[in-house]
Amino acid sequence: MADKPIEGEKRVFMTGNEAVAWAALAADADIMYGYPITPQNEIMHYWTRLAPRYEKRFLQTEDEISAGFTTCGGVLSGKRAFTATAGPGNVLMQEAMSMAEMLRIPTVLVVQQRGGPSTATVIYSQQETTLTCFGGNGEGMRIVYSTSSHQDLFDYTIKAFNIAWKYRFPTFVLGDGYQAKMRESLYIYDPEGKGMAMEKTMPFLGQEGMPGVDREPAHLRNTYNTEEELYAVISKYVEEYNKLTPEVVEYQAEDTDDAEIILLAHGIVARAALAATRTLRSKGVKAGYFRPITLRPFPAEQLRQIARTAQKFVVAESAQGQLLKLVQEAIYGETVPLETYLKPGQGITGEELVDFIDSMINGKIKGKLNSKINGKGGF
Repeated sequence: MADKPIEGEKRVFMTGNEAVAWAALAADADIMYGYPITPQNEIMHYWTRLAPRYEKRFLQTEDEISAGFTTCGGVLSGKRAFTATAGPGNVLMQEAMSMAEMLRIPTVLVVQQRGGPSTATVIYSQQETTLTCFGGNGEGMRIVYSTSSHQDLFDYTIKAFNIAWKYRFPTFVLGDGYQAKMRESLYIYDPEGKGMAMEKTMPFLGQEGMPGVDREPAHLRNTYNTEEELYAVISKYVEEYNKLTPEVVEYQAEDTDDAEIILLAHGIVARAALAATRTLRSKGVKAGYFRPITLRPFPAEQLRQIARTAQKFVVAESAQGQLLKLVQEAIYGETVPLETYLKPGQGITGEELVDFIDSMINGKIKGKLNSKINGKGGF
């Protein structure tokens, strides 16, 4: 039996789901809890093939509700536990993730988005953005990484375990069906070899010693009897979440300093937006590119600075304005006009976005959101 799943760094060619399974192994995850749902199934399949070689465990539960709660239970026992799901399964896991938010349980959930509402398609969309960021009851104090490549899936799956255990908020890796199923090259590696120390885990229950005598009691509480009690707890959590925001928030930007038109996208659509930006630049158009990597917390201040110099924002997404809502909230009060390129459940190419911008510049696209300046109109 090998000591480590990955020795050093290797270039590989694999699916996104396979990359997630390898990343969880590299992060020294102890157990995966899961229930089958397309397009994330292969995360479970690859994990069950690989995990026994390294004395890791897997439990298939009877449904996604159980998968979410058993993941919470695994973490409470001190295990680096995780789960993965998509679509309706993401809906069902929100109850457990809400409990994880209240109890500050460092859960990790990988989401490979599919089309909705309801069962809809099993292929692809970015229609789980709102659900993943704000799906539970409560205030949505969670960390959500939006990935755009297999390398991202590997990197941010590892990072999710560290961030979850460091700050003790539920942490999500938001991929999609295209990333899950397609193959591309990436580098997989041993985090320790790159100087990345994994956060230590600890049991929340069953610790040695008498609570209140030998150690501090755990005080794990999920229900409150009065409004005042709940308000005090949530206020403390909000303060801690706001404090971690500048340490956690991530984004990618290119050519924004002098850009007149900014293309905004997240996840796999950001690849098309970046390609379109570079093509437009080559044609003399002052285009720029902005991609939020953390959707929760959102890089609001960074985007607001760009909004003060740009002449127009174009939001592109495979959903009907779910990223747009995050953008509007982030730059509320700024006066940059917003245009949209929205295709729920369908892929978006760089060529499409170039054509769209060209048509907009040439006056073939009028009205749309030009009259709905953020802060002075709604979507």
